Amino acid sequence: MEITMLPLVLFLAAALALNVSPGPDMLYVISRSLEQGRRAGIVSALGIDVGTLVYTLVTAIGLSALLLSIPILFNAIRYAGALYLAYLGFRMLFAKITKTRGTAEGKPEHIPLRSVFRQGVTTNMLNPKVALFFLAFLPQFVDQSKGQVALQLVLLGLMFDTSGTSVNVVVATLAGRVGDSLKKRSTFSRIQRILPAVILIALAILVVL
Repeated sequence: MEITMLPLVLFLAAALALNVSPGPDMLYVISRSLEQGRRAGIVSALGIDVGTLVYTLVTAIGLSALLLSIPILFNAIRYAGALYLAYLGFRMLFAKITKTRGTAEGKPEHIPLRSVFRQGVTTNMLNPKVALFFLAFLPQFVDQSKGQVALQLVLLGLMFDTSGTSVNVVVATLAGRVGDSLKKRSTFSRIQRILPAVILIALAILVVL
């Protein structure tokens, strides 16, 4: 089994173009990086990476076709994803503020990195558009004459996931640096708590629409 060079180059170019386009995963990484720093942003990117791996395997064995044949299932997952994003946003917005000695504003209480990772996985898994995208996109670059279609799908999915994770890690690093620089300003403590929450709540609305 092999994937010929020209389709592979086209696939990688298309994957990179799609991965650098802002979407739910990237916005989640940005919000987490702004709130909790570069490290948390990278951890959330790795969580999204795991979610994408699951969708790759699901696509390879054909189960994601259920989302096309059962619209109710698609809508159920879509609304569950929107509710989860809204929950994260409101939880972040109304999070307890840890008071620090000598300051009036304090700073947002950070959640454990394992929870950040878990939220990244959940955010990705509750986005059915990822499954539909894989079902529509990956097969376009599969050569049935080469055989082992499932293996081709897995390899393509792994390449797409690697590209997406790399982009999200870069985004987390940049957003984390922005957050770190803004933390030095006295007025940012409140913005740091509100802006990521607003991003997640707006994202929940966009997922529904």
